[in-house]
Amino acid sequence: MVTAVAAVFDLGGVLIDWSPEYLYRKVIPDPDDRREFLATICTPQWNREMDEGRSIPEAVAALANANPGRQELVEAWWTRWPEMLGGEVPGTRSLVEAIARAGRPLYALTNWSAETWPLGVRQYPFLEDLFDGIVVSGQERIAKPDSRLFKILSDRFELDPYATAYVDDSPANIATASSLGYITHRFTTADLLHAWLTEIGLLDAL
Repeated sequence: MVTAVAAVFDLGGVLIDWSPEYLYRKVIPDPDDRREFLATICTPQWNREMDEGRSIPEAVAALANANPGRQELVEAWWTRWPEMLGGEVPGTRSLVEAIARAGRPLYALTNWSAETWPLGVRQYPFLEDLFDGIVVSGQERIAKPDSRLFKILSDRFELDPYATAYVDDSPANIATASSLGYITHRFTTADLLHAWLTEIGLLDAL
C-alpha cells in the first residue's frame, strides 16, 4: 500500500467554493446571456492570466475598454470579486484540520491572483492559520498545471513528491502532479477524500 507522510491541498474547489457564477447570476439574470458573457468576455483563459500574475485592475480596464457595452459588468469582476466566493466546501476543512492535529506536514498549492488572495484570507482566515506553507500562483507568476509551480512547492518546503499526497479537483493539475510522482486524489466529495486519506495513512480510520 502506498503511504504518505505529508499532504498538499488545492484550495478553490476543494476547501473554498469559488465561481464567477455566484456574482454574475446577480448582474446578468438571463442564463444564456450570462453563459455567453463568461465564455466570450470574462473567460477562464482571461482569469488564468491574473492567476499567473497579471494585474487585475489593468486586465479589467483593458477588457472593459474593449467591450464598452459591457463595461460595468467587466468592472464588477474586480469591484465585487468577493461575491464570487460561495463558502467552504462541505466536509473538507475538518479533514485537513485532522491532518494538522496529527502533526503531519501540511501545505497548499493554489491558483489564485496575488491581488485577490488577501481578500480570500480576510474572509477565510483559517487558510493562513491551518497550513505550514502556501504557494500562491499569482505571487509566483506561474499557474497550475505548469510543473514549475509544483517544483517551487517541493523545493521551498523540501517535499518528496513520492511521499506526499496531493488533492485537487482539476484533472489537468492531477495529471501534472502524478507525472512528478505525487500520490494523487482528484477531489469530488469529502467522504471519498476521507476514505482515501485513511487508505494512504494520513488519517486514522473511523
